[in-house]
Amino acid sequence: MDFDITPVTLAEVEQLRELAVATFIHTYAAFNTPENMKSYIATHFNSAHLASEIQNTDIHYFFIRSKGTLAGYIKLNEGETQTEARFPNSLEIERIYVSPQHHGKGLGHALLLKSIEVAKERKLPYIWLGVWDQNTKAIDFYERNGFYKDGIHPFMLGDEPQRDYVMKLEVNS
Repeated sequence: MDFDITPVTLAEVEQLRELAVATFIHTYAAFNTPENMKSYIATHFNSAHLASEIQNTDIHYFFIRSKGTLAGYIKLNEGETQTEARFPNSLEIERIYVSPQHHGKGLGHALLLKSIEVAKERKLPYIWLGVWDQNTKAIDFYERNGFYKDGIHPFMLGDEPQRDYVMKLEVNS
């Protein structure tokens, strides 16, 4: 496989924003109102917000490129940047997206392996994530890669509460 994974730099914030918006819309627009999509994107994917996250030492963004073309990204959270306070001493995968034209090439798996590498480097015992309970394709992907369901947590998309499964993977036991 011809790909590379690199940390996202502040100079790449616009590339991150464009990719984040495009992959989020592709994944969720058909299931949510335009108003809720617009609200979420405006809050979470604006350049200033993303730049502040890139500069936070507890948030780790990585790009994956396939044959030199930007193909996806992952966002990892540690410590107090995690979206759930009940998971201390762990690594959260908050976002993992691959552009549709790069699906089926193993890039999502490569990003997942990167998260395991980061957790092991930091000697964190497990990785966790929230995945929308309606996203059966993603749930199946995580289960194939050793994650197991460990509860639920709410996710707000605009003004609509949604339900995510919490899934965990032991990495340093």
